[in-house]
Amino acid sequence: MTPAYMNLYQTGELEARAHQAVAALAECRLCPRDCAVDRLRDERSVCWTGRYAQVASSFAHFGEEDCLRGTRGSGTIFLAKCNLRCVFCQNFDVSQGEHGEEARPDDLAQRMLDLQDDGCHNINFVTPEHVVPQLLDALVIAVARGLRLPIVYNTSAYDSMHSLRLLDGVVDIYMPDFKLWDPDLSFRYLKARDYPEVARAAVREMHRQVGPLEFDARGIATRGLLVRHLVMPGLPDETRAILEFLADEIHADTYVNVMAQYRPAGKVSAPRYEEIARAPRHDEWGQAVAAATDLGLRADTRQLSGTAHV
Repeated sequence: MTPAYMNLYQTGELEARAHQAVAALAECRLCPRDCAVDRLRDERSVCWTGRYAQVASSFAHFGEEDCLRGTRGSGTIFLAKCNLRCVFCQNFDVSQGEHGEEARPDDLAQRMLDLQDDGCHNINFVTPEHVVPQLLDALVIAVARGLRLPIVYNTSAYDSMHSLRLLDGVVDIYMPDFKLWDPDLSFRYLKARDYPEVARAAVREMHRQVGPLEFDARGIATRGLLVRHLVMPGLPDETRAILEFLADEIHADTYVNVMAQYRPAGKVSAPRYEEIARAPRHDEWGQAVAAATDLGLRADTRQLSGTAHV
């Protein structure tokens, strides 16, 4: 299947989008933080990222969902830094620490091409919300040099409409992690009170662009929306509200990975965040999976694939 971005590349629209996006860094409002700093001059604010993206690592990832990793892995590029401040982040050293190195457009493009040469099924951008211009800039170079893999946009869902519209026709698979529903909890744990509102709008726009998840004959995802939800301890109402939103307002057949991987990490420690300083119990996760199934969502007890569902 031809990646979505090829049409835009052939008409010159992909390059035009990249120029538009990079120019917008001069007064950056490319994520919901609306910091308005001049990142072209390397000014930095919430995301701690200036003109160029920072990369923590890139490799063929075999820990992603079945439909992304297949037999040859998902070509994952972990972007450093983040526009959220999740107190429980399991990659705290990457998202909020000093880990990561500057990657200019040529370097980012070469990383994509190296992953393609390694046989990966796709290019998977992890935590890309704050570096959409840099990724578009690099993608133009990579496509000119022969990149032909589909793009996975692996996000917290704290994305602006501005950035998502720049990505319309570029991204093949959107994979947002819808974390929390309640604004007060979002402020406490993510340091973003508007997260639920932003995430709802983002998921709606993602689904509008790519529709439900589609697979090839091998069960590899080729296009569509795949939502992740991390079950957190003691917050069943959050999970239920998110799942009901997906079933009622997005699509009844939405694919959802109900994840049980939460563990105390980052800044989570008693007594400050004592209420989430434990892993979810098996019954809490089981109830979340059952709720997804009852709502008709495509949920899997392990890893999503194109053939096996709960």
